[in-house]
Amino acid sequence: MVEYFPGIDPETLMSAGALAAMGAFLVVYAIIALAIYIYMAFALMAIANKTKTQNGWLAFIPIANFYLVTQMAKKSPWWTLAVLLPMIPFVGGLALAVIGVWFLWIVCERIKRPGWWSLLLLIPIVNLVIIGIMAWNK
Repeated sequence: MVEYFPGIDPETLMSAGALAAMGAFLVVYAIIALAIYIYMAFALMAIANKTKTQNGWLAFIPIANFYLVTQMAKKSPWWTLAVLLPMIPFVGGLALAVIGVWFLWIVCERIKRPGWWSLLLLIPIVNLVIIGIMAWNK
């Protein structure tokens, strides 16, 4: 048997290969996640401009982007605290999703789109298309 790496156990090499593959996957995942985050931020900023909401640049800052949505929906800034809802086990994340859909329903209507489009934002991939249409379609 020919040893390519003398003195190194084959199982160690396999685990190192698996670790490298996982690292590569995480790098690709991070790049895709960052690209989607930037796309969504630009879309939110464009929607803020359409609704004549000030400080559209907040779309790029986590949590501040939810504050921006409250401003676009003309709701109290205190609703931004809803971001903490997922800390409540089981129902918190669902409550945040419902609040988010409600606010985006109002935003859709403010930019002369059907409110039910906000429900489509819950569907992966479809949400990217819908938010793009909301942001950049006349």
